[in-house]
Amino acid sequence: MSIERRNFPQFFITAATPCPYLKGKQERKVFTHLVGPEAAHLNDMLSQGGFRRSQNIAYRPACEACTACVSVRVPVNAFRPNRGLRKTLKRNGDLTGRLIRAKATSEHYSLFRHYIDQRHSDGGMADMSVLDFAAMVDESFVDTRIAEYRRAPDADHDKGELMGAALVDFLDDGISMIYSFYETDAESRSLGTFMILDMIEKARALDLPYVYLGYWIDGSDKMAYKARFLPQERLTREGWQLFTA
Repeated sequence: MSIERRNFPQFFITAATPCPYLKGKQERKVFTHLVGPEAAHLNDMLSQGGFRRSQNIAYRPACEACTACVSVRVPVNAFRPNRGLRKTLKRNGDLTGRLIRAKATSEHYSLFRHYIDQRHSDGGMADMSVLDFAAMVDESFVDTRIAEYRRAPDADHDKGELMGAALVDFLDDGISMIYSFYETDAESRSLGTFMILDMIEKARALDLPYVYLGYWIDGSDKMAYKARFLPQERLTREGWQLFTA
């Protein structure tokens, strides 16, 4: 009898740095590299275990005496948008979303740059050059795509004005939302929320059971929006548990 051999990944822990979400806290992360022919399989397993992907790194918090970061995913078949979320869908009814190959363009970077400058000018991505952005989008060993959201074509935009974009990974049990950016001048549209809602519908159409939203942190205003997508599953010490409120 032969035993299948796999190259098990090595895991590393970062040094402690100031937490970007909770004042006065320090964060550490455990991470491994997502490269080679096993990358997609490893990304599937680690995502189901609460890891997130950033370029070719899979990571999760490993903070001492703090468990505030909670992995969240939406069970697609159980999810029904509430009245407020249905209004967001209606406000964006003029947009068309499509999934394309993950390939960075100058149009993507221009929208990303505007988004960062307006919303996260003091964040970790503030200094990203066009080459850094291209690496984030293009350099992936897993099934990564971009969801584009455009208005109808007009005289100024033959493909339609790009209003938002989301970098997403396709897993064997769902879609993982890696990073989203959008036109901040259209604040009334709630484009970030709309893109999550649309991705839930795309997962439903593809018969994929989950949309992974990353980490929700109770007490962090930056992460509060994720609690709106109910019901949702949160990863606890006992495994994924359903929350309805």
